[in-house]
Amino acid sequence: MTEPVTEPLKFAYWVPNVSGGLVVSKIEQRTDWGYEYNKKLAVLAENNGFEYALSQVRYIASYGAAYQHESTSFSLALLLATERLKVIAAIHPGLWQPGVLAKFIATADQLSGGRAAINVVSGWFKDEFTKLGEPWLEHGERYRRAEEFIRYVREIWTSDHAELNGDFYRLHDFDLKPKPVEVPGRPHPEIFQGGNSTDARGMAGRVSDWYFANGNTPEGIAEQVRDVSEVAQVHGRTVRFGVNGFVIARDTEAEARDVLREIVDKADREAVEGFGSAVKQAGQSTGDKKGMWQDSEFADLVQYNDGFRTGLIGTPEQVADRMLEYKRLGVNLILCGFLHYLEDVEYFGQKVLPILREKEAAALEVANR
Repeated sequence: MTEPVTEPLKFAYWVPNVSGGLVVSKIEQRTDWGYEYNKKLAVLAENNGFEYALSQVRYIASYGAAYQHESTSFSLALLLATERLKVIAAIHPGLWQPGVLAKFIATADQLSGGRAAINVVSGWFKDEFTKLGEPWLEHGERYRRAEEFIRYVREIWTSDHAELNGDFYRLHDFDLKPKPVEVPGRPHPEIFQGGNSTDARGMAGRVSDWYFANGNTPEGIAEQVRDVSEVAQVHGRTVRFGVNGFVIARDTEAEARDVLREIVDKADREAVEGFGSAVKQAGQSTGDKKGMWQDSEFADLVQYNDGFRTGLIGTPEQVADRMLEYKRLGVNLILCGFLHYLEDVEYFGQKVLPILREKEAAALEVANR
C-alpha cells in the first residue's frame, strides 16, 4: 500500500474553456467558456486555495460542448493573467509534433516564471483524428505513442544533445533553447496523464509525473494507486496522484443532494447517451476491458469524467472529510469541477478549505506524537 500523503492536499480545477459547463445537463449553469470570465475565475481560484488549473482539449463539437477554445493558447493566456497558478494544457499526441509542443511549453514556462505543465491525453474520440485527416490507432498503440511522446518532450527539455529513436518519433542531437525555467524540485514542466486501463497505468508508472484518475470510489482509487505505484517502484520512480471530483458543497447536505438530483433529472439524455456509447466503445477496445468509463452508469456520465462518483457532495465538513479519505489512500491532488464556478470556487475557499486544513493539521499533530 502507498504511504499516506503527508504534505497538504493540493487542488486543481477544470478550466471551462469549452461551452456547456462541466455537466451534460440543461440545468442553469452560471459558467462561461469565454476568456474574460476565465481570467476572473483564474485569479479567484489562485486566491482561494487552488494551485493548478487544467485546460480541456476538444477540437470539434461533441456531447454538449458546441464551442471550444484551444488548450495551449488558452493556458498561456491564463498564466499571463495570474501570479501563482500553474496551468496544465491538455494535449493529444498524434495532433502535435512533440518538438513543436515542447518549444511552445518552454516558451510559456519562460513567460510565466515556471508555471506551465501538460496533460498528455492518448485520445478516445475517433472523430477528432479522422476528421482532421489523421490516422486513428487502436488503444494499445495510442498509449505506446503517448509514452514515446512523453519520453521525447522530457528528453528535449532536459538534454543539450537530445536523442531519441522510437517507433513514432525521433530526435537527432537537438538542443532546445531556451529550455524551461529551472525551478527547485522540478526538473522540467510537470507531465500529467490520465486513463484507467492497464496500458494507462503502466505508462504512468514508467514515464509520467502525475496520474489523473477519473472519479471513483475510495476502493477503486486505492486499486489504481497500488497498480501505478507498483510499476513506478520497479522503474525506480515515484508518481503522484490526482482524482477527479465534482464538488457540490452547500450549507446543508439536503441542499447539496437536491442540486445533484436536479443536474441528473435535467440531463441532456441524447448527449449523455451519445457520449456513453463513444467512450465505452473506446474502453472495450482494451484487451482486459479495463478502459475508462467501463462501469459508469447514466448518472455518472452526466459529469463526463465520473466526477459524481468521488462523492464530494454535502456540507463543507462532509466534503472535507471525503477529500481527506482519498488523501489517506495516497492521493495528492483533487481535480475539481463545479456547477457555478465563480460562486462555488469562492464558497470552497471560504467554507471547505479552512475545515480541511484544520483537520490536516490535527492529523499531522497526532502522527508526530
